[in-house]
Amino acid sequence: MISRRAGISRGCFLLSILLITGNLANAKVFQKCPLARLLDSQQISRTLISNWICLVNAESGGDTSKKVSHDNLSASYGIFQINSKEWCRVGRKGGKCNKNCEAFLTDDISDDIDCAKLIYKDVGFSYWKGWVSKCKQKPLPDISHCWN
Repeated sequence: MISRRAGISRGCFLLSILLITGNLANAKVFQKCPLARLLDSQQISRTLISNWICLVNAESGGDTSKKVSHDNLSASYGIFQINSKEWCRVGRKGGKCNKNCEAFLTDDISDDIDCAKLIYKDVGFSYWKGWVSKCKQKPLPDISHCWN
């Protein structure tokens, strides 16, 4: 017979597993070609898509659920690591993109792309430190085979 305490521990363990796997169900890690085709369909110029792919790899590894907390009490969200200090707001719509930051953590990245395009228009790729260190004036991913 299982003791009451052991039953509670097992229940907590199972609940923890469900919560963890439930969180992962909303996450997606984009690969190069599917992301390139999606960016193309969202009116990103093909001449710039290699830069966007490199940026995504540098910032999030393509992981839509990535969230990084910073020392200045802001956080960066999603595949493009959009920061809450200026571009979105936690728990409500706001910032220059007028978005809830948590919306950038889903596998639907259409709103992420819209905000990233706004950041690019306003600041350029230099907004993203990962792009500056890993992509600027460096060989970019070859996506020529992605259009076949």
